[in-house]
Amino acid sequence: MKRKLTSIVLSSAMAASLMVGAAVPTMAADADKIKIGVSIWSSTDVLGSQCKLILDAAAEALDVDIQYVDQGHVSEKVTASVETLAAAGCQGIIICNSADTEMQSAIATCQANGVYLAQFFRVISEENSKDIYDLAKASEYYVGAVHENEPENGEKLVQILLDKGCRNIGLIGWEQGDATWLGRWTGYQAGVEKWNAEHPDDQATLSEPQYAGTTSEGGAKAANALMSADPNLDALIPAGGGGEPLQGAISAVEAAGKTDSIAIVSTDFLPDLGERLENGSMAGESGGHYCDPLFAFMMVYNAVKGNYTDFAGTFNDVKFPYLYVSSAEDYKDYEKYFVDQLPYTSEELAAMADLSLEDLQTAAASLSIEDAAARAAK
Repeated sequence: MKRKLTSIVLSSAMAASLMVGAAVPTMAADADKIKIGVSIWSSTDVLGSQCKLILDAAAEALDVDIQYVDQGHVSEKVTASVETLAAAGCQGIIICNSADTEMQSAIATCQANGVYLAQFFRVISEENSKDIYDLAKASEYYVGAVHENEPENGEKLVQILLDKGCRNIGLIGWEQGDATWLGRWTGYQAGVEKWNAEHPDDQATLSEPQYAGTTSEGGAKAANALMSADPNLDALIPAGGGGEPLQGAISAVEAAGKTDSIAIVSTDFLPDLGERLENGSMAGESGGHYCDPLFAFMMVYNAVKGNYTDFAGTFNDVKFPYLYVSSAEDYKDYEKYFVDQLPYTSEELAAMADLSLEDLQTAAASLSIEDAAARAAK
């Protein structure tokens, strides 16, 4: 199963004619098959297309029908997407982006229709949304959440910049109030605060965020605003948003002739990350997490099959690791095992579906470049 992930990006232009919010079935429906729905911000941008590739491979390996709805991270479309997929006969749904308030509606829809539901790249905050967290925990159909440690991610990315000598850091967010964005922001702040406490004579600053939405144009505008506001700016963090804001920010820095003076780090690997680390237009990145939705998919698949049960009263929280690269050399092995081929073969995907929930959690936590290389060598 060697398929070039970057090839999906080349076909994105052809897919761009799909209306956001429209259902995008990718496999013919079969009444005897399990059908799993995917509510996703975009199945065609940098990260979304990679997610789609691994999900399609899993659906093929398990002989499952899969249907996508692109909802553009628009709140009413997020909640409507769950209704659309439930009405289309999906027995399980995985979802991202999904704010806590949107999950309240999504859980109610799935509960009413007897459809299993899992989040990817997101988790309901027990601290900030206790009522919704308790609703999810009490539900017989909320299977759980697969997500990353975002504060840790933010702190590690800031450290990459600080280690490279950057001290005036501009910050680009995507959507105000998004839980993942807020987690990363917490990490960026913590990293700068820790540095300043340890280096009283070598202080770093982090700007207030400029918001870009999830478009390249938004990323460019935010980067230009930050460069105009601070002539001493020497670093940018486009925090995420699927990869498009990052591409816009890179273009803006290049157009300003500041590639050599402004270092950029972000989350969500670009398809040409190796080249950008080589030419200096990227200083580092966290990502490689497009398999995150794969584990949410496996969770709802096993729920539909009756292998995972007794969800009421529990909250299954599956942690997924980020991979970090800060040089072209770092990226080479990632490219070999995650770009030039998928990190799992069809046989491994089929075997993954037979894992217990505990073993699936272990598999998620252990995915790394080294893990993929070891399996590929067998």
